[in-house]
Amino acid sequence: MKKILTASALAIAALSVSPMIAAPAAAQSAKGVAVADLEDALAQSNAYKTALTQIGQTYKAQIDQVETRSQTLEAELNVLRAKANEEAKKTPKNQTAIDAAVKAFQDKQGAAQRELQGLSQPYELARTYVIDQISVRLDEAVKAAMTKRKVDLLLSYNPQIVLAAEKQVDITDAVAAELNTLIPNAQIVPPAGYQPGQLMQQKNQAAAAASRAAQPAAPAAAAPAGSAPTTR
Repeated sequence: MKKILTASALAIAALSVSPMIAAPAAAQSAKGVAVADLEDALAQSNAYKTALTQIGQTYKAQIDQVETRSQTLEAELNVLRAKANEEAKKTPKNQTAIDAAVKAFQDKQGAAQRELQGLSQPYELARTYVIDQISVRLDEAVKAAMTKRKVDLLLSYNPQIVLAAEKQVDITDAVAAELNTLIPNAQIVPPAGYQPGQLMQQKNQAAAAASRAAQPAAPAAAAPAGSAPTTR
């Protein structure tokens, strides 16, 4: 069960965490610099961990079905893989037979993936809905953690960017703690018509609309000097 629920990578869609800056020039002038792994912070949150347990209970029948079916499909794929390898070892080689065996394996593999995705769709959509709900509050959690830790520059904790960091500058746990306060729990049943990332998209659209509304209206263009009034 755990293997299936965590098989796909944790995806946080369209995050708009405004304090995040990853520019060397900014880092040089920042007073307080920290790093955080936002995906890990979300995964650490009580809302996410509790939701995974609830999903495992609510969708147990579907999860068990996927596990059983995946084992059967894997066995079938192993047979086709062995046939392709056997053809490749024959002397003289029959390229047509090799290509046919490889194609049979690839076709079966693609069909198996599509079948398992269809069977797992109900609980994967529930998990995505949970992530979406928590992601909506992640911006607030980051800002709160930065304020409490007196951080004015937060870097994404990515081994390709941050090669090493002292424990005290990693505020991932602090972000997770703020999430626990902001969103103690999440719903696991998506509303009718829900699409992955919908809540974050709605939040971003609302923020953009508020930003446009706050901008002063552009002054009306003045008539050119010396122009005669328009008459009928």
